[in-house]
Amino acid sequence: MVKSGISFNSAKDIPSLQGKTILITGGNQGLGKQTALDLAKHNPSELWIAARSVEAGNATVEEIKKASPGVSVHFLRLDLASFKSVKEAAKTFLSAVSRLDILYMNAGIMGGPHVTTEDGYERQFGTNHMGHALLFKLLKPLMLKTASIPGADVRVVVVSSAGHRFGKKELMFDTMKSSAPHVSAIDKYCHSKLANIVYARGLAKNVPQITTTSVYPGDIQTGLFSSNGGSWMITLLRMVVVPLTSVSPAEGVKNQLWAGTAKGVKSGEYYEPVGVTGKGSPQAYSDESAKKLWEWTEKELEGHDI
Repeated sequence: MVKSGISFNSAKDIPSLQGKTILITGGNQGLGKQTALDLAKHNPSELWIAARSVEAGNATVEEIKKASPGVSVHFLRLDLASFKSVKEAAKTFLSAVSRLDILYMNAGIMGGPHVTTEDGYERQFGTNHMGHALLFKLLKPLMLKTASIPGADVRVVVVSSAGHRFGKKELMFDTMKSSAPHVSAIDKYCHSKLANIVYARGLAKNVPQITTTSVYPGDIQTGLFSSNGGSWMITLLRMVVVPLTSVSPAEGVKNQLWAGTAKGVKSGEYYEPVGVTGKGSPQAYSDESAKKLWEWTEKELEGHDI
């Protein structure tokens, strides 16, 4: 079960989101979809669902519109494993909106073959970290513009995992730009989730105008696990462990809903459900690691503009 922390009821505890624009990556299924459905009930100005699948994304948009007919909901085609796709998505989004109040870096993959993205990054790291980092870079000017509006409260919520505590337990800079066949699929996943937390810490320090947090939702039965290969451990997790220990997206989504909307959320912090601090690994709290990953990522993204 999800460990209890702060009592949070999304129906009554999320404030009015009137006037706000929200973008959710991986918003077509699982936690992302549930996040969108719950936020839509609080009347945001615009809600954007970013995903790879056009069919699934548009179906989710229609479902949200039926549940909350007064909200303007849009689909945004986005493949985080492709810098080209990220740039096209950012260009489309920026041409259509005037502000961005909440960015949920929710999408992610787990498992799969030992390959790189089309831009040369280890596939899980490239998708879970690099794609999101580029998306933020491209949307950063709009978010800073929004943050300058009196009364604005701009946030980035990065969805990580308790798995960051396992695997190699430290950032593996030598594997980030390779297929890394010597590293297990589960270790690669844990590595990408550690990168999510460390990057969020770096983002909070380097862009203090935005409240940035990383969160673990708990063990959720979603479409995260890749059916496209992977280690025996991932197969065991998918087939046996998760079905026995997981909770529904409706329950698991509370931590990221809280982080995106509640008062008292501390920028740079890592939260386990709901609002519990101090559960990260030593690397998760390392300012040195945050500085190193931030600078490494910024250098990798040089020249990638729109």
